[in-house]
Amino acid sequence: LLAEWREATGTPLYEALGMSEISTYISTSPRVPIKPGSPGKPQPGRRVAILPVEGTPDPLPPGEVGLLAIHRSDPALMLGYWNRPEEEAAVMRGDWFVGGDLASLDEDGYVWFEGRNDDIMNAFGYRVSPNEVESVLIAHPDVQEVAVTELPVRDDVRVIAAFIVPKPGAQPARDALLAWCGERLAAYKCPREVVFLETLPRTPNGKVQRKRLAAG
Repeated sequence: LLAEWREATGTPLYEALGMSEISTYISTSPRVPIKPGSPGKPQPGRRVAILPVEGTPDPLPPGEVGLLAIHRSDPALMLGYWNRPEEEAAVMRGDWFVGGDLASLDEDGYVWFEGRNDDIMNAFGYRVSPNEVESVLIAHPDVQEVAVTELPVRDDVRVIAAFIVPKPGAQPARDALLAWCGERLAAYKCPREVVFLETLPRTPNGKVQRKRLAAG
């Protein structure tokens, strides 16, 4: 998309990451060069860290994946959730606000989004991000759109499933897609089921509704 935009307009496309509770706080700009795949760096004056999913809220080193957090002293951060103390307590960890996004920081300070913590799948005892599996499948030449989530096969067993929207005129084979994943992912991260759809269910703002896919 970045390359197509630059070719069509002759101008760069800058990204920003934010949420309702704080607006945008990570971005690229003329002073922050674009790294494809990253929304950029914390804006000047913003204190951002990656915290462990569980345990004490001590910032993790570069390269480690955890919860994306911003310091409670940030003047743009919300004061709290109106009349929702339990929800507020869940997102405040020590001196940090965490919104549920998983990410990592690289050595240059760029943020790399790894998905939502509540979307993380459990495969044979390993935590697997659907984003990682989706990034592999979307690179397949016959795949237009993809969403990955868990499907229950028994009361106590869930498997990773890929929901595929093929490109117009394409007819990708299930086994070929599984082989594609097997060449690029650890075995426990590979889907066990492939479901072909005409469209993916989305919310009004365009987010894929994984829970609807999992519910069938």
